[in-house]
Amino acid sequence: MSDEIKHTEEHELDGDESSQQNPELVEIADLSKKGYQYLKENRVADAERNFRLIVEKDPENNYALVGLGDAARKRTAYRDAVDYYKKCLIYHPGNNYALFGLADCYKALNQYQKAIEIWEQYLLHDNKNITVLTRIADAYRKVRDFRKSKAIYLRVLEMEYDNPYALIGLGHLHYDFKEYRDALHYWQRMVDAQGDMVDIRVLTSIGNCYRKLKQFDQGIPYFDKALNKEPGNFYALFGLADCYRGTGEPQRSLDYWNLILDKDPRNKVILTRAGDAYRSMDRYEEAADYYERALNIEFDVYAVLGLATISRLQGKVESAVDSLKRLVQNDPKNYRLHLELAHCYLALGDRRKAEETLQEFTRFGIRNSHIQELLAKIQNQ
Repeated sequence: MSDEIKHTEEHELDGDESSQQNPELVEIADLSKKGYQYLKENRVADAERNFRLIVEKDPENNYALVGLGDAARKRTAYRDAVDYYKKCLIYHPGNNYALFGLADCYKALNQYQKAIEIWEQYLLHDNKNITVLTRIADAYRKVRDFRKSKAIYLRVLEMEYDNPYALIGLGHLHYDFKEYRDALHYWQRMVDAQGDMVDIRVLTSIGNCYRKLKQFDQGIPYFDKALNKEPGNFYALFGLADCYRGTGEPQRSLDYWNLILDKDPRNKVILTRAGDAYRSMDRYEEAADYYERALNIEFDVYAVLGLATISRLQGKVESAVDSLKRLVQNDPKNYRLHLELAHCYLALGDRRKAEETLQEFTRFGIRNSHIQELLAKIQNQ
């Protein structure tokens, strides 16, 4: 049951008690009851009208002030909502609904530390509220406090073994910190608990873990399941395309890049990925066409890099070198540019310049296995 609905039902009980007192209280109770019903029906303007009528009669009415805050929150007018909740807390310190709404507003405004402080106040009144505990854990995750976030998620799981919000949160927490195997453990628990009913985002998240671990063949079944649930899902199509790229199946990869482009033909990132797939199959003319289409939308360093690579492979090495030098000047820490430029120098028979190009990159203090391998190969020849 949502907090908003519980709030409404509790108010209805209070309204019954107040109705035995005097006509004005009966009218306020009725306006309030209808106001919360309007909120449940998403009739926000009608709800606000009712709550304002109450405030005209009783400026300190906690139901009306929280109701106005809830209505503003539904309109995503979070700063207005904050004002209503704060006003309620002046007259009614510790009001759970005002605290809950205020914390949610701070979260929506990306003021996570403030949200945490308010939710912790809420826990003074209700320290076993799983909804609030998962929200606090989410907020700690957003401010990258791994230890506190994990501790609270685990506390929730002690209270409710397969709580989906805690399992999802723990998955994201470990994923954010590049602990992909731990992320897999928690997301897989959701699949085990929910089976075919599991959210599509859990399936694509598991697939992405396998992508990050470069275990592309293991990611494919999860993206397939996601696509079966929602044909045309961007993340499933992207995941499958990237996994097939990783397993060395460029044609299958291309099939999925092109499915994305059917719906979004001006996506320059996907155009360059499709260009890469054509290039890996030695279909240079088609690859160049995709790179040019990407560049017609907006400058893209990887589209220019792709065209330079095609130039090298077609023997137009000097042209590729000129293009790559300009790219390196503008993006000196991009290892792919240094790597391709070194390959160009090797194609020209200039091992010294190839070595210098790779060493220039290592001076940034960035370790890259591709750079190191080519450098070692040149130095050992």
